[in-house]
Amino acid sequence: MATLDIDGVSKNFSGVEVLKRVDITLEDGGFLVLVGPSGCGKSTLLNMIAGLETVSAGEIRIAGRRVNELHPSKRDIAMVFQSYALYPNMNVSQNISFGMEMRGVPKPEREKAVAEVAKTLKIEHLLTRRPGQLSGGQRQRVAMGRALVRQPQIFLFDEPLSNLDAKLRVDMRTEIKRLHQALGVSIVYVTHDQIEAMTLASRIAVMNAGEVQQFGTPSEIYNRPANLFVAGFMGSPSMNLVPAKLVNGTGGLAAECKAHDGVVTLALSSNIGSAKEYVGRDIILGLRPEAITDPDGADRNSSRIVQANCLVEVVEPAGSDTFVVTKLGGKEAIARMRADAAARPGQTLPFAFNMEKAVLFDPKTEARIG
Repeated sequence: MATLDIDGVSKNFSGVEVLKRVDITLEDGGFLVLVGPSGCGKSTLLNMIAGLETVSAGEIRIAGRRVNELHPSKRDIAMVFQSYALYPNMNVSQNISFGMEMRGVPKPEREKAVAEVAKTLKIEHLLTRRPGQLSGGQRQRVAMGRALVRQPQIFLFDEPLSNLDAKLRVDMRTEIKRLHQALGVSIVYVTHDQIEAMTLASRIAVMNAGEVQQFGTPSEIYNRPANLFVAGFMGSPSMNLVPAKLVNGTGGLAAECKAHDGVVTLALSSNIGSAKEYVGRDIILGLRPEAITDPDGADRNSSRIVQANCLVEVVEPAGSDTFVVTKLGGKEAIARMRADAAARPGQTLPFAFNMEKAVLFDPKTEARIG
């Protein structure tokens, strides 16, 4: 286990800056997820931590030691690749122990280490099989076993679940979470899947266009997104981003937004004080789908539930929930209602807005203002 410090790190390719002064700190035993769309620089950053790419500027430290110039083999890290990278001519036991064999570890120690890792990953029955005889999930476990057996300071995962089907991805996600909790190892994990990021991480770095848009806990990223990109990228369905105007209402600040037959006024919580300078100006109102629901499904612990009539445009039953689409501010907004909520397209119904969960953004700078 070790801390990881990424201090002002940049990367240039042929004069093009693909990473721009990245600052991230991972605590000892933490789980850092680098998440963002394709081409945002997350895999490049992972490769720089691993030593597979050079650092153009800044410093990377593992356990307090600068590693910029260290060869990958000297950094005490282990990497799990998207493609598994297993040797097809070796069985599972040989794949796991190959690195130890190359380092001259005695055979009894290798066998003991393989047995322990196989037990941890529940692959004891696969040790004599070759990769071609394994499923995708089994191959991924073998790739993880090869990394685990080294007992490195930091584990690096490069989109390890992207080749698996949806159900197997969920199962393996649980296995990785369980493994981290049991071993307390430091992990850096790259994905474009924000559900993986939210469920696995102790810290998330949301990246776009070579920059860290926000770095924080899953709760901070989800509930207090730093800007419109983070708000729209994280969450499934993503946050509703509604054009509105900030006004002085009867009980304090309120957001006015267009509805199907007029204007809806949504009184804001008292903790939006920093937005007072925007009174009379256009804003973007951010509300997660679960903050818009039917009155009977509203959060009873919230001190600011506002009801407003809205036109139901689309109803999407989803088992435990019903997603209802309406229009606010000229844009589609998704409400997450109870499974048995009585909503039909064409109806005008009362919607309950939990304004304690509202966040506001400046439409020009796209930064959060409250």
